[in-house]
Amino acid sequence: MSAIPLWPAALAQARLALHLSQPNPHVGCVITSPAGDVLGQGHTQQAGGPHAEVMALGDAQARGHDVRGATAWVTLEPCSHHGRTPPCADALVAAGLARVEVALADPNPRVAGQGVARLRAAGIAVNMLDPADPVARESFELNIGFMSRMVRGTPWVRLKIAASLDGRTSLANGISQWITGPGARADGHAWRARADAVLTGIGTALEDDPMLDVRLIDVPRQPHLVLVDSRLQARPEARLFGRPDRQVWIYTASDDEARAAPLRDRGATIVRLPNAHGKVDLPALLADMARREVGELHVEAGHKLNGSFVREGLVDELLAYLAPKLIGDGRGMADFGPLAELSQALPLQFRDIHTVGPDLRLVARVPGRDSFMSA
Repeated sequence: MSAIPLWPAALAQARLALHLSQPNPHVGCVITSPAGDVLGQGHTQQAGGPHAEVMALGDAQARGHDVRGATAWVTLEPCSHHGRTPPCADALVAAGLARVEVALADPNPRVAGQGVARLRAAGIAVNMLDPADPVARESFELNIGFMSRMVRGTPWVRLKIAASLDGRTSLANGISQWITGPGARADGHAWRARADAVLTGIGTALEDDPMLDVRLIDVPRQPHLVLVDSRLQARPEARLFGRPDRQVWIYTASDDEARAAPLRDRGATIVRLPNAHGKVDLPALLADMARREVGELHVEAGHKLNGSFVREGLVDELLAYLAPKLIGDGRGMADFGPLAELSQALPLQFRDIHTVGPDLRLVARVPGRDSFMSA
């Protein structure tokens, strides 16, 4: 056994699946000989394609290596059920591996320890990292949406905002292109790409007619689109419907079939989820998104819908790009409140502060929202 764990290589493989494997988790696998030599490696492919373990076994076979008695380093517990593909645990058993190192348990109720149990029942030695281990933590962060969907039954909600240094997302007349620079916009597309779906509101759709797809980086798949449209005001000719390679879900409080029919003709799925105030029930929307296998939800909306997500306690993480400029009078980041006391403010913990060109990127998380890691 190599004295140097192969976790960096396995995590590097998992990162290769970040824009690819949704709604499946992003998993990497490296197989080593008893002497520590790399025999094969791979990562999870698009849904319905091979998982990381099968890719690594195939890579070893293509290189002409015999993996009997070898060790697999897997960033997430091998699956034990028949889903879109056969169980990965069975593939490792059939290959004759002697040991499997697992970074993180899979909370999927169809796995949840059964993958490890199946390996051990076949005589394979299995070592599971502590959830607090940095490798386990990185695997968790790569799969935070999948973990949220499995444990909480709701997606991980990331609210993305581009603003001036004084917190304005547009001029008072609504003009917002472009507050931040091209580097920040490309970086934002990379965060879009890792999401299962991008959500916006009807206000943004009508004012900006955006596509909200990933264009500034090359990706093998497009995130799905979610539109919050309480009164079904979306225009069938809107650019949101211009991509056949993604699903479009419109959540509404309206039962106006005359408005719904032309949107269905453009390929949209209409979901009616009214709340008591005639708006879309946002908590119910998140639960429905999870049932549709959306784990990471990337919100790019206007100040009103942003405010609704904040006010209802639905935001897990904030991704903010701040431009080094002052706008003065204009639209803010999120319209909620007013608060009576500062203690009522939404608390955040900075996770990352990074410059992207001339702009500042901040990633801040609501404390405790990721505590389901240990669940």
